[in-house]
Amino acid sequence: MSEKPILITGGAGYIGSHTVRQLAAKGRKIVVLDNLAYGHTDAITDSSVEFVKGDVGDSTLLDSLFTKHGFSSVVHFAAFAYVGESVTDPLKYYWNNTAEPIVLLQAMQKHGCKAFVFSSTCATYGTPVRVPIDETNPQNPINPYGHSKLMVERILKDCDHAWGLKSACLRYFNASGCAADGTIGEDHNPETHLIPRVLMAITGEVDALEVYGTDYPTPDGTCIRDYIHVEDLAEAHGLALDHLIAGKPSIRCNLGTGKGLSVKEIIAAAEKATGKTVPVTYGPRREGDPPELVADPTLAFETLGWKAKHHDATEIVGSAWAWMNGPNKGRFTK
Repeated sequence: MSEKPILITGGAGYIGSHTVRQLAAKGRKIVVLDNLAYGHTDAITDSSVEFVKGDVGDSTLLDSLFTKHGFSSVVHFAAFAYVGESVTDPLKYYWNNTAEPIVLLQAMQKHGCKAFVFSSTCATYGTPVRVPIDETNPQNPINPYGHSKLMVERILKDCDHAWGLKSACLRYFNASGCAADGTIGEDHNPETHLIPRVLMAITGEVDALEVYGTDYPTPDGTCIRDYIHVEDLAEAHGLALDHLIAGKPSIRCNLGTGKGLSVKEIIAAAEKATGKTVPVTYGPRREGDPPELVADPTLAFETLGWKAKHHDATEIVGSAWAWMNGPNKGRFTK
């Protein structure tokens, strides 16, 4: 395995920080580049990790970092991920999620770095033609966020053909949970993910959990999603990195459990994990919410030997509750 450092962009964010922690614990040399728009320096807990504040689109900074460290590979998390905002401000998303990564790829090409792990999304599929969703499903995004990620996937494919860049595009389903020890976790502002909002309703940080739609064609009428624990996601990134550094071909694969959980099932799990009642209000469906999004993760197992370890809803929600009640009380300082 190469001893050269790894550049991790967005490594101070939710999924990035969990991945940094796992890789650093294995002795990997890591440089984190993050502009802290949504990340937190407190989320980087290993003193061996070098942190640089800056933008992925800063070509001068990138040239300096690549010259200094001679990176073997890049893991790219840095992105905006609010679907609704992408609809109202698409240029923000196309600039940050598509245009700036091109600058990063130019730096990689210049410095001969040919391994790229990409934080992609199941949003590239749009409304699936079949569930569970495998990688043969058509990729037809229904919002600018999904389009911005799919464009990078296609750019990576072209770079592979043109100059031998090998990439792993990891299409996440619903990232969830927090570190087992409760010291790092999910801290977004605004917070839009279901599990933290369920817990915020319990603590009184929001008056009640808003549930959008109870008339979907699902067993209990609420949307079903595939909740994949953040530590499982982090493990998959490490395996993808090793796959590419070993000189293996580019891959595109889903990261999910293969098991769907409804909104009402998450609420029940939260009440079981906390022993408290979740205050809930029910409203109409939101436009663009598919009834069911569940991964077929078979390809990730076949190519990377990866399989989600966390399947139990109460365990996943419980890890988020531990973070909200841990030493940081679910919040990092900036």
